[in-house]
Amino acid sequence: MKELSINGVKIRPGQSVNIEIPIAKLPTHTLIDLPIFIRAAKEPGPVVLITGGVHGDEINGIVTARRILDEIDAGLDLLLGTVIIIPLVNIYGFLSNSRTFPDGRDLNRSFPGSKKGSLAGQIAYILSEEIIPQIDLGIDFHTGGRMLANQPQVRVDFKDKRARKLAEVFGTYYVVNSKLIDKSFRKTAYSAGKQLIVFEGGESMRIDELSTDEGVAGTKRILHHLGMIQENPERRDTIVLKESSWIRAKSSGIFNASVKAGDQVKKGQILARITDPYGQIKVPVKAPSDGHIIGLNNLPVINVGEALIHLGKEG
Repeated sequence: MKELSINGVKIRPGQSVNIEIPIAKLPTHTLIDLPIFIRAAKEPGPVVLITGGVHGDEINGIVTARRILDEIDAGLDLLLGTVIIIPLVNIYGFLSNSRTFPDGRDLNRSFPGSKKGSLAGQIAYILSEEIIPQIDLGIDFHTGGRMLANQPQVRVDFKDKRARKLAEVFGTYYVVNSKLIDKSFRKTAYSAGKQLIVFEGGESMRIDELSTDEGVAGTKRILHHLGMIQENPERRDTIVLKESSWIRAKSSGIFNASVKAGDQVKKGQILARITDPYGQIKVPVKAPSDGHIIGLNNLPVINVGEALIHLGKEG
C-alpha cells in the first residue's frame, strides 16, 4: 500500500484517522477547520475520495458522504484500499446557507487554487495539493440549485472512457455526458490523471431520501467493483444520455409542470403550461425532442428565459 500523508499526518494500513486542516478564522476569530476522515484497510488497494458540500447549500451530498462514513465506522468491512471522506468541503457556504463563499466565489470554479488566494482558492489549493495526488478516483456529491430538482444521475465526460465505465458501475438512473469545465474540481483531477465522477440528485437546501439512498448504493457498487468491500447492491437499469439541454421559459407567469423528474417524454408532448395570474394567457411548454426529464424547476412563479426543464437525450 502506498503510504498516505495528508497535512503532515501519515496514515498506515488498518488505521482510522481524522484530520482537521486549519483554513482561516471567521470575523469573530472563530477558527474554521476542514475535517477529513481516512479509513484504511490492512491490505493495499485503491484510494477513493468521497466529497460532499463543495457547494455549501447542497445538503444532500453532505448527508450522503456522512452516511457512507457512518456505515464504514459501524462495521462495513474494508477488505483493501483506503477511503478518504470529506463530508463538508465548503464550510463557509454551509454556515450561511449559500452555494458560494462570503466573497461570492464558487469553489468549483476556483481550482487549482492558491495558497495565498481567496478563501475558495485556499480550499481548492488544499484539495489540489494534499488530496488529489493521493487518490486513484473520487465521487463528488452535488444537488440541483434552489428549487431545481435533479433526478439521480452521474455526470462524466464521455471522452474519459474509464470515468464513463465507473459511472455505469455506479448504476443510478442516468449517466449524462458532461464536458469538463475549466477551473472545476473534476477537470483538475482529470488533469492529474485521476477520475472524478459527479453525482447529482435532489435540490439544494433539501434532503431527498431517494437521492441519498442512490448515492450510498452507487458508492458501494464502485467500492465492490474495486474489490474494496463485499457488499454489492443490486443495480437498476441505467440510461445513458449523450446530451442534455434546458428548456427555457418563453413567457413569464405561473409555471405548472405536468411531468416529473424521471419521466420519459416524446417530441411535441406538452410538458407544462405557463399562465398569467388571471387565467387569460396560457402558454404551453412542449418537448423539442424525445428524451428524459433529468431536472425540473419547482418554482411556481417564473420569468422569461428561466430554466424550466432539463431534457436528456439518448441519441
